[in-house]
Amino acid sequence: MATTREQAKAAREAKLDELHERLTGAVEQLVSGEDWARALAFAARFRTRSFSNTLLIWEQHQGAFEAGLVPEPFPSYVAGYRQWQGLGRQVQKGQPGYQILAPVTGRFASSTPQDAESWRRLGKGEKLRAGEVVRTKMVGVRPAYVWDASQTAGDPIPEPPAPKLLEGEAPAGLWEGLAAQVEAAGFTVLRVPHEGMIHGANGMTDYTANTVAVRENMGPAAQVKTLAHELGHVLLHGPDAEDARQHRGIGEVEAESVALMVGAAHGMDTTGYTIPYVSTWAARVDGKEPVEVVKATGERVRKTALTILDQLDTTQIADGTPPGLDREAPHRGQQRSEPAHERTTSRRPAASVPEPAARPATGSVAPVELGL
Repeated sequence: MATTREQAKAAREAKLDELHERLTGAVEQLVSGEDWARALAFAARFRTRSFSNTLLIWEQHQGAFEAGLVPEPFPSYVAGYRQWQGLGRQVQKGQPGYQILAPVTGRFASSTPQDAESWRRLGKGEKLRAGEVVRTKMVGVRPAYVWDASQTAGDPIPEPPAPKLLEGEAPAGLWEGLAAQVEAAGFTVLRVPHEGMIHGANGMTDYTANTVAVRENMGPAAQVKTLAHELGHVLLHGPDAEDARQHRGIGEVEAESVALMVGAAHGMDTTGYTIPYVSTWAARVDGKEPVEVVKATGERVRKTALTILDQLDTTQIADGTPPGLDREAPHRGQQRSEPAHERTTSRRPAASVPEPAARPATGSVAPVELGL
């Protein structure tokens, strides 16, 4: 029996090693602004998944498409085997699942929860002692599998309403929703007549004055995208953020990437967005490998964009979860095939950060202070 357990553990670790190698390879391919923009736009369609799992699904589906196993180059909805069964659909014979990283959770108990050192892990079936409270947290990861809708057959999948925009038009209610979040973080939203009033930029977040300014002499879609960019700064960057203050490119890529994901979730055309080359800024962060920086940035961006989107009362594209599936309530006996993600709820003050204009601005630019 011990040998069997050891073999199972070794097999699981080998699968995890393979997944990490696959993930690292996918991240290493994100070397240009175009690739980064494409990856983020894809992640916006699967925004309830971690950034790592999004890349894993993307890479494996591309392989399945090239092998002729699926009809389209991009997946539509993905779910676990039993989850598809619960929706009246069955994975077709011969269709390989896409490996992802799923959480392994443990139960912990404490009679003094305010003391971080007092928590003890409960054994299987172990009951609480008098006065104890229990919490569940992730203690590791395991390989799991999901399948795209095109790999299944059965009951039709209902299509939720999706936003449809004319060129240059802003999604209904998006400006108001973003402005409300900026103001809830303690900043005042200003509309200024032209870029000359904000150092030649499209928008600027001023930490000293606690203002977010957006220039009015551009189209509605560009204005709302710029406001999303500045909200990214408000939520992610502040004077205490040491790394991004030393490497401005990190903060600008993060803010613009948040704007790209928010826009993509509303069906906005993101091809004209200003996405700097990932290799340029990632390679300049001392003490960290570019792959490590990209992975960390991608997950921070995804969580921040998800926080913004969750608070918006707007029509958004589907998030990759099949309609009718409650991922938080799996069937009895079913293990989750995807990680539960914590929501980013903390709000940090922003530094004075101008968003890059479409063209290089002339003249002096206000000092910037950025941070992760």
